[in-house]
Amino acid sequence: MTEVALDTATLHAPSVIRLLLDKLGVSFREVPEHPGLPANSRVQAVLLDDEIGALMVLFPQSQLLDLKRLEELTGRKLKAVPLERLKQMLDKHHLKTLPAIPALTSSPCQYEKSLLDNETLLIQSGEAGLLLEIGRTAFKKMLVKASASTFGQPISDIRLSFDQLDGPPKEVIRAVQAFTARRIQQRLEQTIEIPPLADTAQKIIKLRVDPNASIDDITGVVETDPALAAQVVSWAASPYYASPGKIRSVEDAIVRVLGFDLVINLALGLALGKTLSLPKDHPQQATPYWQQSIYTAAVIEGLTRAMPRAERPEAGLTYLAGLLHNFGYLLLAHVFPPHFSLICRHLEVNPHLCHSYVEQHLLGISREQIGAWLMKLWDMPDELSTALRFQHDPAYDGDYAAFPNLVCLATRLLRARGIGSGPKDEIPDALLERLGLTRDKAEEVVNKVLEAEALLRELASQFHPPHSH
Repeated sequence: MTEVALDTATLHAPSVIRLLLDKLGVSFREVPEHPGLPANSRVQAVLLDDEIGALMVLFPQSQLLDLKRLEELTGRKLKAVPLERLKQMLDKHHLKTLPAIPALTSSPCQYEKSLLDNETLLIQSGEAGLLLEIGRTAFKKMLVKASASTFGQPISDIRLSFDQLDGPPKEVIRAVQAFTARRIQQRLEQTIEIPPLADTAQKIIKLRVDPNASIDDITGVVETDPALAAQVVSWAASPYYASPGKIRSVEDAIVRVLGFDLVINLALGLALGKTLSLPKDHPQQATPYWQQSIYTAAVIEGLTRAMPRAERPEAGLTYLAGLLHNFGYLLLAHVFPPHFSLICRHLEVNPHLCHSYVEQHLLGISREQIGAWLMKLWDMPDELSTALRFQHDPAYDGDYAAFPNLVCLATRLLRARGIGSGPKDEIPDALLERLGLTRDKAEEVVNKVLEAEALLRELASQFHPPHSH
């Protein structure tokens, strides 16, 4: 019995792939996927199309696929095949991932020349978590009808600057200059004054930093904004908080269910969220914006509570960091509208990369930088701009490190469960140690949050009613 169980636990390449490679006379070795494998020999396969038809593109995971260069090369305006269609094609062959085998789709193929600098190559097997290792000579056999060219941008050439942020950072200024400086500078500053919620947000920010602020003060502010008041009440009444009895007023919601801190941070998140509308365009595989924000905030809330009391940062503020962690995304869409679509199309064809690389390559600035800058401009607490700025750096150990570290941990934990987009990054032990958390404890927090997934989704929909696109 145990032997059978063991055998089925070992992953194998789907039979359709084994037969196809056999037919092509290509031998391979099965290799379990793990983060230590060299990115330059890992082949990323994407299926693109335009009105002419489909094109398979192969390039190493150590590069970013630049659609502009591909367009210059092919004379075609290609973009990622819609997910629906790709899924149908993969389902037909019982595959979970797209293997880099041109014969599979029988569409023409372009590959990045530098792939053949490797002795061996690793391609997706069609089964999640399993790669196939193929020698260079055998790999060439699969590319008989394909054309070689150079269209990738080595990631090592894209500088992701995690350096400290003092005033508008050099990169913001450089990016802004690249896009005719004054216009964007002005647009950014007007962004900040967008009515009608700016007023509420400003009042809430004042209360946040006032040590003598009382529940009466926050109740007063929330009640003067009917939309916000309705939201706070329905929030408190939501099954996620399972409060006893009916919630009759804003004060009731705050005193009995949500508490001062949570309401302040929730109200602020809502107020800021309303200042910038959600972009109509988005990458195909993205988790909806507010859904991701609420999930991240909820996971951070749990992680903060699980930290040793002595090291615990201010809970309301870590929750807010989760709520706003992706705020730079809204800002990019707002400040660079023509380029935002370009970013979306590039994110679709570079699923192996964190969005910062794509944004840095196309704009010279990432959503984290621009979001952190806006927090500074808005006089938000330094903890928040630090959280936004360094959220992708698991090794960050500077001022207020707990804030970006918590965001980093929460987004990686959720990513491992298929929430959010981009690659699944590992969680270093040092990151957990810095927060005083064990891996088991962190997993337990995510499990708990995801058990309430339907309720959280309902909360997220309040931030963004379906009709308010």
